[in-house]
Amino acid sequence: MTMQRNNQKGVDDPTIEKLKILMPYWISHNNEHIRDNEKWLRKIENKGLKEVVYELKEAIKTLKQANRHIELANIKLEENSGSRPEEKRETGAVQKTALKKVKQEQIMCFGLEQIGVIRSPYTDNAPYQPVEDDEGDFRIVVEPQYAEGLYELARFRYLYVIYYIHRVKREQSMIVSPPWTGGVKIGVFASRSPVRPNCIGLSIVRIKRIINNEILTSGLDVFDGTPVLDIKPYIKDLDAKSDANYGWLEEMDDHEHLLLHIKGVPHDY
Repeated sequence: MTMQRNNQKGVDDPTIEKLKILMPYWISHNNEHIRDNEKWLRKIENKGLKEVVYELKEAIKTLKQANRHIELANIKLEENSGSRPEEKRETGAVQKTALKKVKQEQIMCFGLEQIGVIRSPYTDNAPYQPVEDDEGDFRIVVEPQYAEGLYELARFRYLYVIYYIHRVKREQSMIVSPPWTGGVKIGVFASRSPVRPNCIGLSIVRIKRIINNEILTSGLDVFDGTPVLDIKPYIKDLDAKSDANYGWLEEMDDHEHLLLHIKGVPHDY
């Protein structure tokens, strides 16, 4: 009876012992492939290979999810390997912590779907903020499968455009120095810097007209070909806060002049 219970738990089973050795190797080996894939993804993101980039991103996401399942399997194998009571007491807390970490990472793993693309006249330089009366052709082209989601949007005057800032090349830092501030340093979350942990941009623009799956807008502050992640209507009172302030900008010398730069308003001084 004792031998039968031990065999059920995999004690001294050569197959189980080999699996214990293999699974950590699989995890490490898969992580190497993921790092290689991510390296090549960064190399081709700005090469115009939209479909290739999308599929590679999906592959990386799938590989990470698969590896997390192997990590969970490895933890479960250790839990059920028939360890001696004293070994279980020593490793139990560590295993629970590791399992909790893997589960948390699994929950945080998510992807974003591109719903369209922005068309603008900007290919090399763009304003820091949308300019209402900017000249040029500004459009949000929504993918056909999402076109039905534009129903009744034309009844609003303004909208939020949420997009992926795909041409960021600068190294990320938690401390930044915004342009036109003379070297003032602030935290990235206290700024509008495009170089962020998640390169997500947000602009408010006026809706001129909607034709089929295209939204014609006022000036946008983004490069042509920028991927769109979401569109939301800007609603009066709900989105306008009358007691909003200028934060650290209020302490800047000649902050009114600085605001002209931030807004992208042409001026002579």
